[in-house]
Amino acid sequence: MAERSTAAVDVADNDGDEPSAAQAAKATSDGVDTQNGRAADGPMPETDGERTNTASTAAPELHSGHKLARRYRLEECVTRVDGFSSWRAMDEKLRRAVGVHLMPADHSRARSVLAAARSSALLGDPRFVQVLDAVEENDLVYVVHEWLPDATELTALLAAGPLEAHEAYQLVSQVSQAMAAAHREGLAHLRLTPSAILRTSTGQWRIRGLAVNAALRGITSETPQRADTEAIGALLYAALTQRWPYESDAYGLTGLPKGVGLIAPDQVRAGVHRGLGELAMRALANDGATASRQEPACTTPEELSKAVAAMPRIRPPEPAFTAPPEYQHTTYQQGSYGRTTPPGVTAVQSLPVAPPPPPLQSRTGRALKWGVAALLIAALGLGSWQLADTLLERGTQKGNSGTSNNTKPGTDDNPKQTGPGEPLKIRDASVLGGSVKPALAPKTIDNDHESAWITPEYYNYPNFGRLEQEHDGSGIIVDLGEAKDVSGLEVDMYVAGQTVEVLAAPADAANPGAVGAFSQRITKLERADKKLQATLETPVRTRYVLIHVTELPPSGGGYRGGINEIKVLGTAS
Repeated sequence: MAERSTAAVDVADNDGDEPSAAQAAKATSDGVDTQNGRAADGPMPETDGERTNTASTAAPELHSGHKLARRYRLEECVTRVDGFSSWRAMDEKLRRAVGVHLMPADHSRARSVLAAARSSALLGDPRFVQVLDAVEENDLVYVVHEWLPDATELTALLAAGPLEAHEAYQLVSQVSQAMAAAHREGLAHLRLTPSAILRTSTGQWRIRGLAVNAALRGITSETPQRADTEAIGALLYAALTQRWPYESDAYGLTGLPKGVGLIAPDQVRAGVHRGLGELAMRALANDGATASRQEPACTTPEELSKAVAAMPRIRPPEPAFTAPPEYQHTTYQQGSYGRTTPPGVTAVQSLPVAPPPPPLQSRTGRALKWGVAALLIAALGLGSWQLADTLLERGTQKGNSGTSNNTKPGTDDNPKQTGPGEPLKIRDASVLGGSVKPALAPKTIDNDHESAWITPEYYNYPNFGRLEQEHDGSGIIVDLGEAKDVSGLEVDMYVAGQTVEVLAAPADAANPGAVGAFSQRITKLERADKKLQATLETPVRTRYVLIHVTELPPSGGGYRGGINEIKVLGTAS
């Protein structure tokens, strides 16, 4: 099983069973999903087809300091509820904090918890809090998983207010993509509550309790994809409005007014991003009905992630500028530092400061002013004399020869100013290899910097996920229609940090489709900024130019890049 460096605790909710007095300090009325000892405070509404199986086996009576497998030392019990307990523990072998779920081996849910934990561990997706171990030993079943000390629950973030539009966009984008990947492997969550979503210090959103939370609680569903999609819609709704989209209060959030049903986010709170509000309504169980549009409902995380990707990008807010504090004179600057304070006078006092004289009104200032004036007069006289002498000399030469002393443009005396050339007309644009979003290639030559060719988000490796069909990278091939002299180019990259080179095919090449067919180099392979510009000393004769991307920069939990706009400069003839 894949191991990670830290661990997070996530536990299931209770169905309303009253905890004992010893448990009351750690568990809330409905059970908990906890991180760093913090508990959620509301139930997750059950959707149609979802079933909760009860269990009456008591939680194992263990204590701080107990060791599991001679390795995991229990340190703090986070909760005891519904026949199991959850702990913050220390992995003494790797010297790191971990989370542990414990239950008796004869618990009615022990088999399903083990199976869920092992299935989740096999997924190995870094967007989920990883299961590190799942063991049955000495009449106990325990699951060990990551603990993220630098992460913050969505519950805590929403307690401070609704999320900014860019943050909400990142939340729904990353969570829907992660759950779509999980469902492709046959794994469902069924307990996507605000306390199951964590934001790390780097801004990445992580999901905990995949399959395990539902197994601990005994939850099943006949429509798992619909249940998880509706849960993501509820998370987005809460992030935009700071309200829970059901009538009951939950997770520290106030529910909607009773009897009015599900209302659009912009009717709950002013200033809600319209596109995100409509997306939340499409994910919730409302058949996609909104106040302004009739869009089909999103019934699977895959459909929801595609709907998010189809939205216009929401840019992060500009950083706020804080004005520096106003300058203030101190007693040290006023000359009172080190003086003894007379009796009856406070230690800090405002001493009168004589205002400085007006500029250049002192004796030294007046002398400086007259000196500068004299120098200016002398300079003007000298310049006038030189100008008159030059004019007289040119007049004499013209009178003697009868011709003007001008030179033709383009000679050595008046060199012609040259630049990289004018933008060349581009006939077509295509994707190198044709496997990475080929339909978006024309967006790189449409004179619109807001549209772009954008790669998918790859995970684990920046070089296009090491996929076989992109082993040479990818990029855009522009066709100039005929061979032209290329002397420069300007490329607006989708993001900075991509590793790029620009190559050109021979002048007689026809439809080159591989990197090896581009034998002329325009720029070297290096990490590029947002703007890529190049000017050639000697023009290159070519019809096809390749902007070749070999590595992508980090984006959220993976790697993504692309190109916004391409301009090729030169002469057509």
